[in-house]
Amino acid sequence: MSKLLSPNAGPASLPRRIMQQGRYETITMLRNGEQLILAVVLPLMALVGLTVTPLLDGLGGSRVDVATPGILALCAMSTAFTGQGIATGFDRRYGVLRFLSTTPLGRGGLIAGKILAVLVVLFLQVLVVGAVAGLLGWQPRLEVWLPGLGLLVLGAAAFTALGLLVAGTVRPEATLAITNLLWILLGALGGIVVPADRLPSLLQGIVHFLPSGALGQALRDAFLLGIVPFPAVLVLLLWTVLAGAAAIRWFKWN
Repeated sequence: MSKLLSPNAGPASLPRRIMQQGRYETITMLRNGEQLILAVVLPLMALVGLTVTPLLDGLGGSRVDVATPGILALCAMSTAFTGQGIATGFDRRYGVLRFLSTTPLGRGGLIAGKILAVLVVLFLQVLVVGAVAGLLGWQPRLEVWLPGLGLLVLGAAAFTALGLLVAGTVRPEATLAITNLLWILLGALGGIVVPADRLPSLLQGIVHFLPSGALGQALRDAFLLGIVPFPAVLVLLLWTVLAGAAAIRWFKWN
């Protein structure tokens, strides 16, 4: 009887619930073969491809130095936008969101758990991509890591807000199509991997206002030059705030 009445027998605190939900979301993402291909395999293939081809020559650094920041940005988009968007869309379809939102975890805790999972997976992506890039000759200065990681988190926030907006407003099948299509378009033509200078002239004035172009250029400036470009930060903040506000306003839980 004393054990039943002990303080430890009470309900878990909100932070613990969020940690448990984040753990569940992380394991689910890591066990999904399709998401692993999108989050790790394809970015690594792009990294190797850009390193062995002359596409990025003449941009102020070696091929791997220019390519790696863009690949890290691509990882953020893969996990925060495409991966989380698809997972949330199908959770909504099968009633998981509606069920969990009525538990003590609550809607805020559920979203916090998803954000935590994105950050954990992104951290693992940075380790893997950084290790492979290191084998290819990437040696960034120690002092550029702090601004670089800060920008990466900001980019992940913008893409998470966009992913939740799509997942919460359209059908799951449409979410799957939209997120995958945008991943291809933004990855190839959105300035995230290939800098704007190497894109068609029609796109060069547009990509800087996209979250993909802003994050890609910001990370290249951070890791190559050691600077944090304010315009790119402003673009990412605006996308985070606007997409987040739209998701809060129009997100459908069932």
